[in-house]
Parts: sequence; C-alpha cells; structure tokens
Amino acid sequence: MCDTSNATARDAALSAPRPSPGTAADPIRLKPVDDVRVTILMDNTFDALLTGDGRTTRVGFGPVHEPAGQFTDERTAVGLTAEHGFSALVTVRRDGHETSLLFDAGLSPTGIVTNADRLGIRLGDLQGVILSHGHFDHAGGLAGLARRLGPGRMPMTIHPYAWTPRRVHDDHSTFDMPTLSKKALTGEGFDVIERSRPSLLVDASILITGEIDRTTDFEHGMPPPHQAWNDGTWSHDPTVIDDQALVVNLKDRGLVVLTGCGHAGVINIVRHAQRLTGVTPLHALLGGFHLSGPAFEPVITPTVTALTRLAPRLIAPGHCTGWRAQHALAAALPDAWTTSSSGTTYQLAHI
Repeated sequence: MCDTSNATARDAALSAPRPSPGTAADPIRLKPVDDVRVTILMDNTFDALLTGDGRTTRVGFGPVHEPAGQFTDERTAVGLTAEHGFSALVTVRRDGHETSLLFDAGLSPTGIVTNADRLGIRLGDLQGVILSHGHFDHAGGLAGLARRLGPGRMPMTIHPYAWTPRRVHDDHSTFDMPTLSKKALTGEGFDVIERSRPSLLVDASILITGEIDRTTDFEHGMPPPHQAWNDGTWSHDPTVIDDQALVVNLKDRGLVVLTGCGHAGVINIVRHAQRLTGVTPLHALLGGFHLSGPAFEPVITPTVTALTRLAPRLIAPGHCTGWRAQHALAAALPDAWTTSSSGTTYQLAHI
C-alpha cells in the first residue's frame, strides 16, 4: 500500500468529484492536459507478435519467465493474459505532474494483477478506480487489486445503478450475472463514490460522463434477453443506464474518449462528451464498442459512417467490439484504426 502522502493524493484525485449539468450553453470546464497514456491491462486478446509504432508500445514474450521443467533451463518466457474482460490504466500529465487511475478491472480476480506485474506496473501508485458499469467482466479484478493494495483507502467512482442484479434469459437458458456488492467493496478498502451525473476528477483533468444521452436513431442497446431486477420483477434492460465513459481533453488535439463496453452506443457517447465539454475534435476513441453478435450487426454500418465523419486520429476498438465491426472499422479508417491487445500502451500526445 502507498504511504500517507500518496493516500492524500488519492483523496484529492477522486474523493470529491464535482457533478455538473454540462449543457451545450454551459459546458463543463475540462482542463486540457499535456499528455495522456492509456495502457490496456486486460482485453479479450493478447498478440505477442504485434509491433509498436510512434503511437503504440506493444509487449511481446518476456522479460518475465516462469518455471517450466520441460525446457533445458527449466523456465519459459511468458506474455500477458487475455480474457473476456476489460481494464485500462489511464495516466494524465499536466504541468509536470502525473496521475494514474484504473478504468475497469477485467473479469478474473487475478488477471489485472498478473498483467500489471509482468508489465512492471506498480498498482500501489494508483490514485483511484472508475467502473464504467456494473457488469462482472469489468469488475472481477477488484478482489485481486484489494489484496494487492492491502489495508487502506482507495477511492472508486461508480454509478448507483451498478448494484442492480442482471441476467441473460431466454426460452432455453438463464445466466445470472455476478452482482456487485457495495458492502463487500467497502469492506475490501474501496471508498465508494456514487455518481449518476458528470464528475470532474484529478483537478478537473478527467471527466466521467455519468449517464449518457441516447440521441441516435440506430443505437438501441441490449436485446430482450438482457434483463435487470427492478421493483420485484425481471424486465428487459436495454439501456444499461449505468454505462459511462472517461474523457480527457488533450491540449491542441481534442477529446480522448475511453469506453468500457459502450452500451450507450459509441456515437451517443462521443456526442455526449462533445456536448458536455464544448470540445468538438475527437482525437482518440478506445475501448469496447459492443457491436458483436447478430443483434448488433445492423448497427455496424451507421456506426462506422458516423465515426468516419468524426475523423478520429486514433481508434482502438477492443473487448466486445466483435470481428465484423473490427473489419469494417479497419477498412473505413485505415490510418486511424489499430488493433487492441493486452499490454498495449497508447501514447496519445504522439499522434
């Protein structure tokens, strides 16, 4: 766990985020930052053969080794783990000072801790945690993180609807999703801060959108099998209303938008961020776009069309985006698109 000075910095970073209505006439004053680095701690894929460029740093096999008796030196080089989950380390720099926050925590209790160790990342230096929404594949690693940090206090920003029980149910099967427990998280040392409206963090350098305005005519959310428990009954939960994104204003370049699953629709999310901040240019869009599967295939074409008009300098879809959407985005935005992989670091001021 960090020392007292680091704990004080954590409090300043996250313990009192300031909500704001953020209309187009009165935008949230999101302070520009000098640099933004996003390291993908967990994604659905890991590719050790990817090579970096001026905008990305990739991780291959090693330098970590693990025991393996079948080799002559009784060890083997290992890469990173991948799982159906998402987690990103976001570091912003302004006026020579850096602050790092964790955005989501992956699926398994050990996944992000294992990858952080192999990347040489000190999780004790984190200043806070943000959860994009309550689905279990974005929160499973919180248990491992709590064990690594030990006794102490780690601020966590979360939407109050994230505690809602959910399931996937149809005529053939039912899958009850693991439900987050506020009591358990508090007991593990997280200082839970519930916000449904926009929040400014890290001295107004990072914006958490809160609930997203749904304004497009093609992003309809989750299909009927996705259900939530409300008022004593299960009902269709299309909106995943707790879905929120992280937004940074990179000086002289524009918005960097990071999504978890993008359940609100990535176009809704980007337009919402533009309205909240009054900043129009989209510099980079990263994270899950949730365009995978038959229910979302009709959404791919209008999403790609809208993103092409937004003209981001970098687009790095991952997690639940799906291979059909990846192919369409890569074809439409060949200079901006890049593949995501566990361990990739995006150097966004270099683009």
